[in-house]
Amino acid sequence: MSTVENKELVRRYLDAISGKEKPAALVDQYITDADQALKQHIAYAEAAFPSYEMIVEDMLADKDEVTVRFTMRATHRGEYLGIPATGKQVAVPGIIIYRVAGGKIVEHWLQVDAVSMMQQLGVQ
Repeated sequence: MSTVENKELVRRYLDAISGKEKPAALVDQYITDADQALKQHIAYAEAAFPSYEMIVEDMLADKDEVTVRFTMRATHRGEYLGIPATGKQVAVPGIIIYRVAGGKIVEHWLQVDAVSMMQQLGVQ
């Protein structure tokens, strides 16, 4: 796939999950079984922050990799890292790099501002 096609795939994927439920069948349309870590991360985050939004700030692509700088917006409604639901809203910046092959995401690298998230949840 071309760089443009890879960006379009990631854009469609983010549009499909942002602010909506993320059932496994939907996630499977965009992510291969090779990236079980991403699938598990999505399920875990969705349980703690149902229907979280991924607001794309920037998107860059090079060869088979697409980098997204984003803000995750959500309400903490389930346990997260042992922290019971607080009902607090969070806006957490992050960067994720997706590697795309065969029309699906096959690998990723994710970095979020965990300190900011903990502060917003009231955990110091």
